[in-house]
Amino acid sequence: MLYRVIINSTQKEDTLIHLLSDQEHYLRRVVRLNDGQDFIALDGKGNSWQVKLTPHGGQIINCLHENRELFSRVTLMVALPKGNGFEDIIRCATELGVNSLQPVITDRTILKPKENKLERWRKIAMEAAEQSERQIVPYISPPIPIKKALSHFGSVDISKYIAVARTNASHLLDFLLQDLSAQEIVIATGCEGGWTTEEVKSAIETGFQEISLGKRILRAVTAPIMVMALIAAVDETKHLSENLVNK
Repeated sequence: MLYRVIINSTQKEDTLIHLLSDQEHYLRRVVRLNDGQDFIALDGKGNSWQVKLTPHGGQIINCLHENRELFSRVTLMVALPKGNGFEDIIRCATELGVNSLQPVITDRTILKPKENKLERWRKIAMEAAEQSERQIVPYISPPIPIKKALSHFGSVDISKYIAVARTNASHLLDFLLQDLSAQEIVIATGCEGGWTTEEVKSAIETGFQEISLGKRILRAVTAPIMVMALIAAVDETKHLSENLVNK
């Protein structure tokens, strides 16, 4: 196994990788790499390289062509749960393949995040992407009011869903199986207490399809993780089917 570090664009100069002090510490002190041993550097945007550790950073020896990403680009619009629940959502959703998360403030949102929270959330996404060996680091947007988020996504012609508890709407899985070719998906999940009637109405008016996540009432932290698990499972099943047809 080759250990992974995510770099920014300024750290790559031709075939050289300039490591930051914490990356150097991780590679040399935590995982005990020595000069001449290899690791993987990623830019978090789909590019990755096999790199040899040197006294002055890293030397690229090979461009890698990996693909562990989902077919569909997935954005989770998550009404912020109380406490540190959103951090758990970031970790699990990143492992399951989410591309971006848009935290939203709703009428029933309890958490009022401080400015430094965004930096912490993005660091968690980076660490989870490294751990799950992804090529993409999900983008965590600054929290915005639900009305602003609905207005933004309402103008985009993509598959859009809002998960509602105690609804007679069809299950998300039904929609996913009917729309296997969807290249981009947005799914909204509510906070403790769920969406207000007005919020659901506004979502539907801006093009969101109401969906169910099953008979049971899920916690605000559980719902977005279940959403991503379903999407990842459908994606894997689709690729397995394609491989069998091609053999």
